[in-house]
Amino acid sequence: MKTILIDLDGTLVDAAPGIIRSCQIALAALGEKEPPASELHWIVGPPLRQSFARLLGGDERVQDALAHYRSFYSGQGIFEATPYEGVHDAIRALKAGDTRLFICTSKLRPFAQRVAGHFGLLPLFDGIYGAEPDGRFENKGDLIAHIRECEDFSPDRACMIGDRLHDIDAARRHGVKSVGALWGYGGRDELVAAGATVLCEQPAALPDIVAGLLP
Repeated sequence: MKTILIDLDGTLVDAAPGIIRSCQIALAALGEKEPPASELHWIVGPPLRQSFARLLGGDERVQDALAHYRSFYSGQGIFEATPYEGVHDAIRALKAGDTRLFICTSKLRPFAQRVAGHFGLLPLFDGIYGAEPDGRFENKGDLIAHIRECEDFSPDRACMIGDRLHDIDAARRHGVKSVGALWGYGGRDELVAAGATVLCEQPAALPDIVAGLLP
């Protein structure tokens, strides 16, 4: 069977509003100045633990920042998101035939399940894999290793779809082809530099692109 791994934030849903606002609230709770939203789009995609370490200049208060972030995000910020146009139809088309689809995200797995359920994506996937609260599987390469152990797929019959360099790097680590989603947050230059196998302009083009990668 073919196996397709798909990132969540920046690939299936535009989650920036909720993530950025939750980050600002967490920083304010620690007495830090809140950067404007326009300066925080880079935090969408990478593990939040790394992003807070960068914002706070070290690891000392990262755990406190994560606690404040998760407190607000779980109650309100989590649904401040919008599925990208054409995503649902693209996933249905990808699902046709001998194909398994899994969400592969650095977001906490319970949060990813809630987002997928809220926006009608849950029935379209065979499983959802994400980070654990203790930090396990925040690294996308480690997460793909975990999925391989659980789902036993062949790298040459798989591809990873994502919008950030972390998605592409993780795919390369496992010998998996990758599709760079240009509608997300990374942009063409980042995805090309990371070595994406192919770039995709919009969700509607995904089925044909994946069919070319995994005939």
